[in-house]
Formats: sequence, C-alpha cells, structure tokens
Amino acid sequence: MKRIFGIAILATLMACNQADKKSTETKDSTKIDSASVKNEISIKDKQKSEIFSQYVDLKNALVKSDSASAQKSAAQLQMSLAAYKGCEPTSAVAGKIAASNILVSQRKDFTVLSADLIALLKNAEIEKGTIYVQHCPMANKGDGGDWLSAEKEIKNPYYGKEMLTCGRVAEEIKAK
Repeated sequence: MKRIFGIAILATLMACNQADKKSTETKDSTKIDSASVKNEISIKDKQKSEIFSQYVDLKNALVKSDSASAQKSAAQLQMSLAAYKGCEPTSAVAGKIAASNILVSQRKDFTVLSADLIALLKNAEIEKGTIYVQHCPMANKGDGGDWLSAEKEIKNPYYGKEMLTCGRVAEEIKAK
C-alpha cells in the first residue's frame, strides 16, 4: 500500500513538473516572436534615410565596443553628412570619430553627433516605422547621453556590454 501511495505521489509531482516546463516553453516562444518583429523605417528624404542607416551602423559598432568598425561607419557617415546641406559641422564630428581608434573618445564624440542627428531626424518625414530616441543617465560621467535607435529595446552604445540595457526610451519619432 505504501508503495502504491509513493508511486502515485511521484507521478503527481512529475506531472506538475511537466506542466511547469510547458508553460515556460510557451512564454519563451512568445518572447521570441515579439522580439523578432522588425521595425522597418522609411524616411521620405533618401539622404536622411542613408544618414540614419549609417548612424545606426555606427551605434551598433559602439554597442559591440568595436572601435575599428566604428571608425569605418563614422567615415561613411561623415561623407553622407558632408553632402547634406547644413550638416557640415556634424560631418566634422563624424570625422573625429573616424580618426580615433580610442573607444572612450569615440563615445564622447558620439554624444554630440547624436544630438545633431536627433534634431535633424525630428524634422524628417517618416513614412513608415518609429525611430526611438533613447537616453542613458549615466553616460558622460553622469551628464547623460542620448542616441537614436531603430528598435525599442535598449542597447547602450556608451557602455556596450558593461551596461548593455542601461537607459530608457525618451521619445518616439513616428510616421505622420
């Protein structure tokens, strides 16, 4: 009798564990599904669209703490900004990032570059998608720093993997 009772308890416990695993799997798959939804951004002005795309490449290089990739992305961005009327000073900032292989220096100049591009893209005619203005209060020795992102998920370019998710969405620039 004790043996049957023990087997019944064991079977019940195993059934409960299986139910927990199934609910975890369901939660994980929905998490993947919502994360895999891509935010496609379409900007009417093709030059601004190219500038934004190159800026995102630079931001992603800084997120990965890859100073060599940041230099390459900044060099491309510098040329695009130089070709856009009124963005010559911002082009010079991108040039400083391209000329430096020191990550700390690149990230400091990225703050100025981001401020200029946020102002530029706030006036852009977005046809589709959302551009996220994100903010890290700890960047620049506590002065804070903003950046643009194509995703709502925070990936901090000022700290990379040290504090990857430090920050918040400060504003959304949406299609009108």
